[in-house]
Amino acid sequence: MGNARNLADNLPLEGHLAGRNVIINGAMNFSQRQGSSSNVGNQYVLDRFAVYKQNTGSTYTCSQNSVTDLAGFSNSLKMDCTTADTSIASNEEVKIVYKMEGQDLQRFKKGHATALGFTLSFYAKTNKTGVYCVELYDRDNGRDVSGSYTVADTNWNRYTISFPADTTGKFDDNNGSSLELSFWLVAGSAVQGGTLNTTWRSATDPSSATGQVNFADNTSNDWEITGVQLEVGSSATHFEHEPISVTLAKCQRYYYVLDGNKTSWMYPINTNNASGYRRVSIHYPTSMRTTPTATASIVHSGGTSGVDGGVWISLDCVGIYVNSINSESDYAYVNALTADAEL
Repeated sequence: MGNARNLADNLPLEGHLAGRNVIINGAMNFSQRQGSSSNVGNQYVLDRFAVYKQNTGSTYTCSQNSVTDLAGFSNSLKMDCTTADTSIASNEEVKIVYKMEGQDLQRFKKGHATALGFTLSFYAKTNKTGVYCVELYDRDNGRDVSGSYTVADTNWNRYTISFPADTTGKFDDNNGSSLELSFWLVAGSAVQGGTLNTTWRSATDPSSATGQVNFADNTSNDWEITGVQLEVGSSATHFEHEPISVTLAKCQRYYYVLDGNKTSWMYPINTNNASGYRRVSIHYPTSMRTTPTATASIVHSGGTSGVDGGVWISLDCVGIYVNSINSESDYAYVNALTADAEL
């Protein structure tokens, strides 16, 4: 069970000195899609962290919240309960989920005789005290393990949970989702019962979130998290702050948004001929995890918007074509673009 603790300055005893945190945007600094979502569904709000809801009558606002009372951090992911649910159905679930690529997890040596443990650390603050569960799910091999932390006050506290090594089942060395981290907020009876499962096993629902408090029982309930770090070994090191530009580039590998904000001539579309089509290629800041789903908005002098010539998409760029061109004096520009390559 994880407990609040103050950590002395220390170097990692295992794994990397730099790049040891496999979590991207753990300080919650980026929220490219939106700053807040009311009545949030199964979706990303902050970069890399998604809300998962199943069979619940409760509703939430999920937001990137400004932090003023925790040294070293300026942002958090905040869940605010807006519709309470005091009668939890057996299959009811609410959690925050983070997915990791297998090629980023080889350092844990999972599935080998020399496998290493996983240590999770994070800062959390909530006015709903009690036991909260956290789960690791190995999607490649259908295995899971859980841990818990106990909130005893309404202050920011750092919590650490150590998960054991697993000598069964290697992570795939590719760009697919291999390991999924879940912070439970609401857990029905289907995932409770018995004793919380704290050893790796073939994945099953019972005892995945035993003891989880019902965060949905009152509309006054708020829960915040930041400083999320998952690293090799059995002890936590201090949160690894990295240059903001590095974190942004990592986030943009999964999701990229460009906003030309309608008054700018951002990415003007070049004339191909006097009457025909115009085109532009926009390179993403970094190669994306996989070929994304891309959507674009175009403004041109014909008074219409949209893409009428099609979109060509690759790992590195998107090509946009506009057909409604009548003369060389016509213009067009990209007003907005999103590219989504999330796990």
